[in-house]
Amino acid sequence: MKRTSTSPKAKDKLLRLGAVVFWLLLWQIGSMLLNQEILLVSPVSACATLIRMMGESAFYQAVFGSFGRILAGFVLSTLLGILLAALSRAFSVVRILLRPLLSTIKATPVASIVILALIWIRSTNLSIFISFLMVLPIAYENVLEGFDSADPKLLEMARVFRIPFGGRVRAIYAPAAFPMLLTAVRLSLGMCWKAGIAAEVIAQPRNSIGSALQQAKLFFATPEMFAWTLAIILLSVALEKLVVLLITALQRRMEGTPCSH
Repeated sequence: MKRTSTSPKAKDKLLRLGAVVFWLLLWQIGSMLLNQEILLVSPVSACATLIRMMGESAFYQAVFGSFGRILAGFVLSTLLGILLAALSRAFSVVRILLRPLLSTIKATPVASIVILALIWIRSTNLSIFISFLMVLPIAYENVLEGFDSADPKLLEMARVFRIPFGGRVRAIYAPAAFPMLLTAVRLSLGMCWKAGIAAEVIAQPRNSIGSALQQAKLFFATPEMFAWTLAIILLSVALEKLVVLLITALQRRMEGTPCSH
């Protein structure tokens, strides 16, 4: 008889699934032992509440409202981070000027930024601004590190053969920067979602997950709070996978590598 061997990739997926099941079981046991739904609902109750909420139009209005604002902040900050990294690579004065500003952004608590920003920014746009600020330092620093890691021998060869700037970007800088950009995306998207939703909880814009969470808290609707939290996690994971897929496809296209199916 032939022995069937599990591939490392399949084994890794099974281990991840097992870890998720373990924590869900632990959550279920904790809920059963506590036996007070107002303090800790079971995963079954949270999923059932989420499914019920998905049958209501208000759920989709809140999801699309928050999703659009947070995604806008993420895209704007990523594009600006790439641009600033390119300028810092070309001009050392830009790198020097940006360092204290970005360090200040990273060190300032999100709550302080939200409260200060409410003075100048409408509550509807606050989550865009907060998401933007959370992602910008990560995108800038990672992409700049990628640019700095470009092979100096290849750059020297490009100068000797007078390869145009666009060709150098495509052949040298882009391959060096894309892996770091993917790292930045994976690091920043979860933080971006958490900060954006926290801003919505404070600012209370219409049609937002943050407002729905705050309403659930006011009425002690714990199942709804857990259901919204579960929705946030699922949306964050889905958005991360989508953005990583798009960046990988762009990388392959720029490098002239056909996408595998």
